[in-house]
Amino acid sequence: MARRQPDRVPIDLGGTPLTGMRPGCEARLLEFLGFGAREEPAAGRGGGLDERIMEWAGADFRTVGYIADLPGPHSRKISPTARVNCWGVRSEVVEGEWQITGSPLKGASLADLRAFRWPEPRVDDSALEAWVARARQLHEDGRYVVVAGHPVYGILELGCWMCGYDDFLFRMAAEPDFVRAFFDKVLEIQLAVIETYYRALGPWIDLTTSGDDFGTQAGPLISPQMFEDLVAPCFSERVRRTREIGDCLYWHHSCGSVEKLLDRLVACGIDILNPVQTSAADMDPKVLKERYGDRVVFWGGVDVQQFLPRVSPEEVPAHVEELIEVLGRGGGYVMAPAHEIQDDVPAENIVAWIETAREPAGS
Repeated sequence: MARRQPDRVPIDLGGTPLTGMRPGCEARLLEFLGFGAREEPAAGRGGGLDERIMEWAGADFRTVGYIADLPGPHSRKISPTARVNCWGVRSEVVEGEWQITGSPLKGASLADLRAFRWPEPRVDDSALEAWVARARQLHEDGRYVVVAGHPVYGILELGCWMCGYDDFLFRMAAEPDFVRAFFDKVLEIQLAVIETYYRALGPWIDLTTSGDDFGTQAGPLISPQMFEDLVAPCFSERVRRTREIGDCLYWHHSCGSVEKLLDRLVACGIDILNPVQTSAADMDPKVLKERYGDRVVFWGGVDVQQFLPRVSPEEVPAHVEELIEVLGRGGGYVMAPAHEIQDDVPAENIVAWIETAREPAGS
């Protein structure tokens, strides 16, 4: 963060809720490393990656906390493959993956929005106690950067989930009053959750994650002006209040091509950009470092979409070294997967990446 050259690039594997790996990939890596069956994570963790993998990788970060399951009228389990969350969004397992299949505000009027029964912004005491205990233990241990997982979803993603992507993105262009009313209500809930969560965790954490996808493969999901008019007022207030209460750095995750929004994201107060999806348009590491490296830290960059699944282990080191050289020059870079590592990534490629990254700078 101070943009000083470290002895090696900091490594994150499983240190946030968004930089772990899928169960099949984890099982193959455990077997490849000779660790055997998976061990369940410690209480209070915000991610599920086996601790032995993180120790092997030399991972410098550990996470606590997670999305808060808020009380309210909607949450229910329909079946082993169908459920409704606290926001009323229905999900079902489709071809082995949880997918959204029901949006409670799709086609809603402004009156329907005002009458909607929202979740209560109340964090479960037992969950919070476990998170605080783990955060304190990690802080006192002093070996890792302590990362708080974000406790609330982002406003744009919630709008797209609760209304459906087509419905909500249309409304952003044609019905801004509905969108502002929706964002104001979600921000109200976010701020109440943030107040409880970060007052409890703040003394023990170094940074917090945050998530809200603003990019597609080809460019921003919405125009920079639309972001400025509709999203930025609420997003910047969430960032400001989180940093104020938690006294911590702010890490924001947005998949896809967000280069055209980066000036605005920095203006909203973020300190760290994740996941640096280099396979998306306009996300060239050299350009990002040159234009924004003095204002934002980059976290991620190891492509799990086009690179890690498709190359041989022998091809991995050169690419990893180039990322370290470009993004890591002068500090300001944490090497991590550009999102959760999927089941199509060979264990051998993960090992080749980590072994290269662990080498001291200049060796």
